[in-house]
Amino acid sequence: MQLEALYQKATAFGFLTVAEGVFLYHHAPLTDLMFIADELRKKQVPHGKVTWQIDRNVNTTNICIANCKFCNFYRIPGHAEAYITDMPAYRKKIEETIKYGGDQLLLQGGHHPELGLQFYVDTFRQIKKEFPQIKLHALGPPEVAHITKLEKSTHREVLMALQEAGMDSLPGAGAEILIDRVRRLISKGKCGSQEWLDIMHEAHKLNITTSATMMFGHVETIEERFEHLVKIREVQSRKPEDAKGFLAFIPWTFQDVDTLLARIRGVHNLTTADEYIRMIALSRIMLPNIKNIQASWLTVGKETASICLHAGANDFGSIMIEENVVSAAGAPHRFTYKTIQEAIHDAGFEPQLRNQQYEWRELPEMIEEQTINY
Repeated sequence: MQLEALYQKATAFGFLTVAEGVFLYHHAPLTDLMFIADELRKKQVPHGKVTWQIDRNVNTTNICIANCKFCNFYRIPGHAEAYITDMPAYRKKIEETIKYGGDQLLLQGGHHPELGLQFYVDTFRQIKKEFPQIKLHALGPPEVAHITKLEKSTHREVLMALQEAGMDSLPGAGAEILIDRVRRLISKGKCGSQEWLDIMHEAHKLNITTSATMMFGHVETIEERFEHLVKIREVQSRKPEDAKGFLAFIPWTFQDVDTLLARIRGVHNLTTADEYIRMIALSRIMLPNIKNIQASWLTVGKETASICLHAGANDFGSIMIEENVVSAAGAPHRFTYKTIQEAIHDAGFEPQLRNQQYEWRELPEMIEEQTINY
C-alpha cells in the first residue's frame, strides 16, 4: 500500500477498507492524518464553528445484571445502594437542568431484570407531560435488546412504543467494540455486536436519530477498532435516504480506575494523547458518511480534546450537568457553560450551542452557571 494513494482516496471521501485504515494507523505521520481529517471537516461542516450542548445524564436505575467488567456504577438487585429514580427526583433534576440552560435528559440505566417496556413508556410519558420542552435522548441498543427480551417482543415494536411515549433520539451507548470476541471478555451480559447494529438500523428505518460510539484502549486489537468503524459506516450507508441515521460518532478511552478489568485482568488504559488524536483523525477519514465527530473531553481532558478540533473533530459534546457512569471509573474532567466556550475559543474556534439534532440554539438569557461539585 502507498500512503499517497490512500490519502487521495480519503480526500475524495472514499470508503477505506479495514486493512487500509490499519495501514494508515501504523504508517501515516500524525500531522498528515490531522491535515486530511481537518480538510474533510471543513467540507462536511463548512460553517467552521465548534458545536456543544447543555444536557444532563440521568440514570433511570443503577440495578443491572449485565456485569460489564469496566463499570463501577452498577449494583446487583438487592444491593443496599440500588435505586430506581422516581418522579420527584426527575422533577428536581429537570428543574435544575432548565436553570442551567439545558434542553435535554440523556436517560440511561442498567439492565434491570424486572423493568419492562411499560416502566419506560410510563416514565417517558410522565416526563413529557410535565416538561414538554425537554428532549429525551434515551436508553441505547443494549437496553432496547434487554427490554425486547423481557417482553418477548421485537426491536421494532419496542422502539415504536418508546418513540410514541416520548423518546426523541437513541444514544449510541453500549457499543464498546462491536466485535463479539471483545464483548465476551468485557460485557458478556449485553447484546452482541450484530444485535446492536440491527437495533440501530431499525431505529433509522423509524426515522429515530442516533449516535454511534467506540470505547477503546482495553482488550481490543487495532484491527478490531477498524472493523468497528467499518460496521458503523455500513449501517449508516443502509439508512433510508430521508433519515439522518447516525448524527455523530464519539470515540472515547476506557477509564480503568478500580474496574474489574484492571483489578482482575490487569487491563489498564495506556492510550496516549497522540493515539487518541490519531483515532479522532482516522474516525473522520473512515466515516465519510457521518457528519459530526465528537472529541471526548470527559475522558481525555481539555488540552487533548482541543487539539482534536484541528484533527477532524467539530463537536465538544455536552457539559453534562450530571454524569455518574464514566466518572465512577475515574474520568475527572468537568466543564460549565462558560468554561466549555472558553476552551473552544482558546482552540481557535467559535463555539455554537446546539440541540441533539445539531440544530443551533441561542444561549438562554436567564442561564445560571453550575457549581461543579461531583
